[in-house]
Amino acid sequence: MAEDWTSIRGGVTTPLGFRASAVDCGIKDPDKRRLDLALITSDTPVVAAATFTTNRVKAAPIRVSAEHLRHDEVQAIIANSGNANACTGPQGIKDAKQMAKSVAKALNLRQRQVMVCSTGMIGLPMPMDRIDPMIPKLVEGLAPTKVAGTDVAAAIMTSDTRSKEVAVKFKLGGKEVRIGACAKGAGMIDPNMATMLSFVTTDAELSKAELKRATTRAVEKSFNRITIDGDMSTNDTVIVFANGASGAAKIKSGSNEAEVFTKALTYVLIKLAKLLVSDGERVTKFVDICVRGASSYHHARMVAEAVAKSSLCKCSWNGEDANWGRIMDAVGYSGARIREELIDIYFDGVAATRNGMAAGTPVSKLRAVVKKQAFTINIDLHLGEANYNVFTSDLSPEYVEFNRSEYSMWKRAQGDTEQPAAE
Repeated sequence: MAEDWTSIRGGVTTPLGFRASAVDCGIKDPDKRRLDLALITSDTPVVAAATFTTNRVKAAPIRVSAEHLRHDEVQAIIANSGNANACTGPQGIKDAKQMAKSVAKALNLRQRQVMVCSTGMIGLPMPMDRIDPMIPKLVEGLAPTKVAGTDVAAAIMTSDTRSKEVAVKFKLGGKEVRIGACAKGAGMIDPNMATMLSFVTTDAELSKAELKRATTRAVEKSFNRITIDGDMSTNDTVIVFANGASGAAKIKSGSNEAEVFTKALTYVLIKLAKLLVSDGERVTKFVDICVRGASSYHHARMVAEAVAKSSLCKCSWNGEDANWGRIMDAVGYSGARIREELIDIYFDGVAATRNGMAAGTPVSKLRAVVKKQAFTINIDLHLGEANYNVFTSDLSPEYVEFNRSEYSMWKRAQGDTEQPAAE
């Protein structure tokens, strides 16, 4: 079936009525100046939806933004990288609120109309003396251009090696509607909100309840299905803004237009989710774990996540070794209902096991698949009709070295005598 949307170049400024800006505050690294403070605004108040980390340790911006989301007429997002503003106590809350207050004052908005996001190192006080003075410049630079959107995507990067943007356009009632988005994330990635920030804009018009429904469905099929290292962050956030500037009729719940919009949003977030995994910290493989034939959705998920998170499996993929025994082992300890003698495993359609035993395929043929940069592992349990998939990666020696040395690099950059924790 043909898709109802078309991919286009762009990001958060692609939909009508959105502007963006980014500046360098010296938060990431005072010696190597890079964009690290970003602002996204709508020309009119928006309907907003969001999902946040399920980690019980939540950064200050999460708490402030969740409170602001309860109100109508949100209109802006202020985000920084280089400092997570997590585990910073009451002062962290004050700083997050101050960021919202400063933006609101510069844009003539209410403080509660501004969402706040941070990503970076945990446990460091926010350098408000660098951030606050730059907010007027940030507001002055607001523009609807593609470059402005790309600057935002760059400003929220931490250990990412490249920025991530996706945009689509489609027709609703004869009017063109657009969705644009950006995301960051490379390490501390695990389902149930992976370690990441993602900002999504659309010029479609929806009710708050309908946008929340669409966002929840799209996140479940995308950002909640990725894992790199099995760690979950304190700062994970997805925010979706809809301002209705396209002029298309308001999307009604349960309508064909609602389904088209949800599918397009899901496509955008899946594309971003794949980009996050592909740019994982020192990863060399992108692996799609597809479980089918499970007795229930829950059991399909248990199997997919067990395999996707297995350090032994991930290390074997890095070594280009099609060790299906490790996959079978993870299936067995997943806790899902299985029957060993029914399990089939395939690498890009090449049979590794049939009926729980070696399929007799030459090892060289299986290894040729694992040598590829991206491949799919299909696991058929033959117990039902439930399916689930997870996007994951390999685990490399370079990943260990990168995360072992990150503390000392940060210490040198900040001139600190104590080591902060990484987010």
